[in-house]
Amino acid sequence: MDSLDRLQNAITMVEEARAVPLSASCVLHRGELLGILDEVRGSLPTDLEAAQQVLLDRDSLIEQGRESAEKLVEMAREEVAQMIEQTQIVIEARAEAERVLHEAHTAADEKSQEVDAYIDSRLATLEVILTKTMDAIAKGRERIAGASENDVLSQLAES
Repeated sequence: MDSLDRLQNAITMVEEARAVPLSASCVLHRGELLGILDEVRGSLPTDLEAAQQVLLDRDSLIEQGRESAEKLVEMAREEVAQMIEQTQIVIEARAEAERVLHEAHTAADEKSQEVDAYIDSRLATLEVILTKTMDAIAKGRERIAGASENDVLSQLAES
């Protein structure tokens, strides 16, 4: 039994004691009550020491909790910093990817324009050659047609 239980027993003993008629006094067994009070006196320092130890432990636990909380907050800050850094890396990587794609599209457009210009120049050269060929064919046909007319006229003149 701890001190509080023993004190409660002493109080109960006084409350249940026989009352002395016409007074506020009561009849108690002196030895029994003194025995309980001696036990309380004997265990009270031990209980007080235990209570003080609980208070010291409480302060120590609170300090440990505070230190643990500070460590957790610091770890969380470091993790947030890493996440921000990784986010920044991702943002920079995306920007670099967009830049590279833009350069590739620009280069492809330039190459496409160069190819179109080359093809156009080759087609223009072919057109000139074909035009000259068509002119030569037309002149040749005209000569042939002129020769045939001369033959027809010379045959008519002979006849």
